[in-house]
Amino acid sequence: MADTICRTLRDGGLEGEHAPALTIKDSKASPFGFDVFNYVLTQLSNYILAGKSQSRGLVVVAYSRSPSFYVDLLKRRGIDIASSHDWIHILDCYTDPLGWKNWLIDKDISQEASSLSSFCQDVRNLDKLYSLIIEQGKGLIGQGKDRFSIAIDSVSEMVRHASISSVAGILSNLRSHDQVSSIFWLLHSDLHEIKFTSVLEYLSSMVASVEPFNQAAFGQRVDLENLSMLEQNFRKGKFHVRFKRRNGRVRVMASNLHQFCLKMK
Repeated sequence: MADTICRTLRDGGLEGEHAPALTIKDSKASPFGFDVFNYVLTQLSNYILAGKSQSRGLVVVAYSRSPSFYVDLLKRRGIDIASSHDWIHILDCYTDPLGWKNWLIDKDISQEASSLSSFCQDVRNLDKLYSLIIEQGKGLIGQGKDRFSIAIDSVSEMVRHASISSVAGILSNLRSHDQVSSIFWLLHSDLHEIKFTSVLEYLSSMVASVEPFNQAAFGQRVDLENLSMLEQNFRKGKFHVRFKRRNGRVRVMASNLHQFCLKMK
């Protein structure tokens, strides 16, 4: 099921269509969305490096982790960092999101990560953010007909600094850009009203939900009697994916989250 998601993002969209878009949802009760995000990110990176993806580059919009984290992640997964200047760029919205640190920021980033990243120092300005994403994507692929993919590691962080309508607007505009092959993002759904979550799901062609095995177990006091139940809840959570097809039909797939976690290792 995870491979189906990755292949859909790999294949991109047809001429004149919006790019495939994936929302990854988790919650405090089952906080494994970032693991799913990292898996999708590394799989798509492998496809790009192997020349098997419609996309020829990847822009990572990093809100919740530093560029150094993503460099280390790719290295741990055996991905060639030496050639990364040609296919990946990290837009750093994490280190100095409001432009307070200025010249001090270089001390927070490794030299290797610094060579692959650039700063966004006002995450409140989504028009500027949109321009930076497109600019960095075009810098990877040039001015031809090639396309690039976009990964946003926390839409929840975006909403902290901008309105819901403006965040939905930039996601829609990125998805409809003719040089964007695919886009995916992570959402912590229990931090938001259902209305916002529904808007993002509407914008998406795929929605991957990480859900607890036993919702009732979450929030219980941790003691020896219920510790095993809590462990089971985290190990045997549910992983649901909803695909919206071009003909309007919806296909739903589900699996055990523990099986997916084993696949990610």
